[in-house]
Amino acid sequence: MKHFSARRLAGFAFGLAGLLGALPAAAQLGGGSVLPFLDLPPGAQLAAWGGMNPSARSADPTMLFGNPALLNADMDHRLALSYVGYVADIKQSTAAYVFNTAKAGRFGLALTYINYADQPSYDPAGNTLGSFVVNEYTAGVSDSYTKGKFTFGLTAKLAVSSIAGIRSLAGVADAGILYKHPTQDFTLGLVAKNVGYQFVPYDGTTRGPLPLDVQLGATAKPEHMPVRFSLTAHHLQQWDIQYLDPAATTLDANGGVQAPKKSFGDNLARHFTVGAALVLSQNLQLRVGYNHLQRRELRLANTSGGAGLSFGAMVAISGFQLDYTYATLQAAGASNYFTLAHALGKKKE
Repeated sequence: MKHFSARRLAGFAFGLAGLLGALPAAAQLGGGSVLPFLDLPPGAQLAAWGGMNPSARSADPTMLFGNPALLNADMDHRLALSYVGYVADIKQSTAAYVFNTAKAGRFGLALTYINYADQPSYDPAGNTLGSFVVNEYTAGVSDSYTKGKFTFGLTAKLAVSSIAGIRSLAGVADAGILYKHPTQDFTLGLVAKNVGYQFVPYDGTTRGPLPLDVQLGATAKPEHMPVRFSLTAHHLQQWDIQYLDPAATTLDANGGVQAPKKSFGDNLARHFTVGAALVLSQNLQLRVGYNHLQRRELRLANTSGGAGLSFGAMVAISGFQLDYTYATLQAAGASNYFTLAHALGKKKE
């Protein structure tokens, strides 16, 4: 980058170090955090990689939600519109746009909105009181700088959650670094996501920690293979992310009740998502992803179904790029992701 600022680079580095230094005090999982919707992947490509990916570099502007350091020249002047249809008529809409500047770096603007449909309301006696509205949204700005093989990115966003007119407000930051090999199709990404502070808690509640997640991922495409592989390690700030239902007891050989026991292997596997993309051409890709944490947490009592699995495809025609992903939440339902991206103007060198 011709007009790279060393001072800005130092600010990015110290900012990321400061965020990482604050992580242990905020480590929470399994219902211990507020505004959990911040963990949801808003774009089809991110969902296809297993719901998270800090290293898969592409032209899709919604990938800035995976890591702000993924901002790159292929995204310049591209607008991406994304829609997600969840179960129970829950819908999520997202818009992301990326542009480059000569001195201030590359910027990404993003807005995501979730509507949970009208919810029925009842009094303590069970009499209907009509319905109420639940919605949540974020508005954010991302900035990135590239120096040699490294790109540094920061995102600052405002997160709002509203339940029947009662609102919660938080300031959220994501900070990441991406390494791109100069000659091979290999990238390595590190990101600290959802570091922030709940400025306004819900009425009658106290402030809580945000759903912090530190991720390290690698994406590579072997030279003579049409497949791009990706591996992401997540929740690195907290080793034990294994939850066991205390009611899920078993009987031993003597008829005694045994409580479920934690497994080192299962806990380790919960820290990883894996994905692969079959690159048939520049205009056609097929993707598959697997998230073991999601599979274990969203399985039913007697079956896992397809929980944790996601399948996606990308088709580019006449300057438009359409991504679709089918992600299975559990045996009871799945989510459909659609992302449409298009360049609004010519790139400036």
